[in-house]
Amino acid sequence: WGIDFSSGYVVQLKFDNDITISEVRTTFEKNGINDAVIQSFGNNNEVLIKLKEGSNFNKESINNFLINSFAESMPFQIIKLEFVGSQIGQELREKGEWAMLVALLSILVYIGFRFEFIYGVGAIIALIHDVVITLGVFSLFQIEFDLSVLSAILAVIGYSLNDTIVVYDRIRENTRVIKTDHYENILNNSINQTLSRTFITSLTTLFVLVSLFLLGGSAVELFALAMIIGILIGTYSSIFIASTSLLLLGANAEIRENN
Repeated sequence: WGIDFSSGYVVQLKFDNDITISEVRTTFEKNGINDAVIQSFGNNNEVLIKLKEGSNFNKESINNFLINSFAESMPFQIIKLEFVGSQIGQELREKGEWAMLVALLSILVYIGFRFEFIYGVGAIIALIHDVVITLGVFSLFQIEFDLSVLSAILAVIGYSLNDTIVVYDRIRENTRVIKTDHYENILNNSINQTLSRTFITSLTTLFVLVSLFLLGGSAVELFALAMIIGILIGTYSSIFIASTSLLLLGANAEIRENN
């Protein structure tokens, strides 16, 4: 977990001259501090530093460390030095979980009203798949999870849902028009008809996100990474998971009966 969801210190520094993240990180590592998260913030002379509570720091020792390390060679001023407690982190985690739950339930209600309830269940299955896989990648590679990643997860839910709705809308239209063909063939034809749109949209979005990941700096790096993973998974799930779920849930019989 990042400091947003655990506890630690957040320090914002403004130097008199431009400074690079690597210079600040090197100074910290020389003093045995290897777990500090250092990000550019605003101008080229501002940085944001996050130190986990386990780093054995308090406000006074952090202030002394910064003065001893930077004051002579790189004059600076401390814009912000504050402690993020575990209680705040726990509250943020709970709110993040509620945000995802409310989003999924709202989607279920909307698609159930706009299409059929069984479509809503299929969409939720696909979205849960997207969220679990994205979180699994972060967990597997021990990548820090902070508020920017949570924001990306919520954005991925919306993006993947949009792709799924496009496929579902074509399935619904074909089901109404073609009443004699097997439902499996209708699904297959509907996916083929929307396939180029899905790939082109995902590809153009990925161009932007890869550029953001490579050039946007550390402040948006995790957000862009989570979005890239989520969109790749979401593109796959809207084609293979969402549509297949309709068959597994018995959509053929229910939809034809309603029609």
